[in-house]
Amino acid sequence: MPLLVRHAIEYGLVILGSFFVALAFNVFLLPNNIASGGVAGISTITKGIFDWEPGIVQWVLNVPLFITGVIILGKNFGVKSFVGTMVLPLFVLLTSNLAPATPDPLLGAIFGGMGVGLGLGIVFRGRASTGGIDLAAQVLHKFTHLPLGVSVALFDGLIVLTSALVFSLEEGLYALIGLFATSRTIDFVQVGLNTSKNVMIITENLEETRLKILNEIDRGVTVLQGSGGYTDEQRKVIMCVVQQNEFIKLTQTVKRIDPGAFVVAMNATEVLGEGFKMP
Repeated sequence: MPLLVRHAIEYGLVILGSFFVALAFNVFLLPNNIASGGVAGISTITKGIFDWEPGIVQWVLNVPLFITGVIILGKNFGVKSFVGTMVLPLFVLLTSNLAPATPDPLLGAIFGGMGVGLGLGIVFRGRASTGGIDLAAQVLHKFTHLPLGVSVALFDGLIVLTSALVFSLEEGLYALIGLFATSRTIDFVQVGLNTSKNVMIITENLEETRLKILNEIDRGVTVLQGSGGYTDEQRKVIMCVVQQNEFIKLTQTVKRIDPGAFVVAMNATEVLGEGFKMP
């Protein structure tokens, strides 16, 4: 794909994803006082306390956070991330007059969280971010050496706790539901439903098993060299990646050849290459 076309697609994804985040925020989260983390959550709280316009609050917070991240972390966050930082509050302002989709806070938390997750997942597909609390978490991670996931959780947790104090405990709990829906939806957008299985097989009938997988299941295999942790005996291990709907056939084939075979299966959520998704 030509570089110019690829960049145009990525910028388009950043803008489209930011629009979905803003839409979900204004029609699901904000009307139900659901502050499910991030700068958007802070703007929901300030709206409830001071009646400040959320889009303006997000601009006021996002721009300094972005600049601070660039200065302190010494990274080039890229023009696309700056675009995401700027256009998200703009879309929040432009969609602020839309009618709420539902007065039910549970539905607002679930579908608002899913909408935000969809938008952020699309932005991440465009190799960018919308800035905000993630940058603050990276700064905290740099100076305290806390794991990045813990740093993000601390900020989001503080925002949710504040929302519970400002609004109610019930709305704070709804915010947690929104956070969970967002994270699950981001995962879905990133890797889809096509979870594969990475299977490791230790068998006495390695050659027959290898040929059956190649010819009957039509999947490639890799033979790894291993050794027993107790006996130090050299053993060969078959590694094979299959689709979910091929897994049962694979295990049945292996057990038919060698009932005593040792089989370990792990989820593989992103498989690139021949027979799977191409990079």
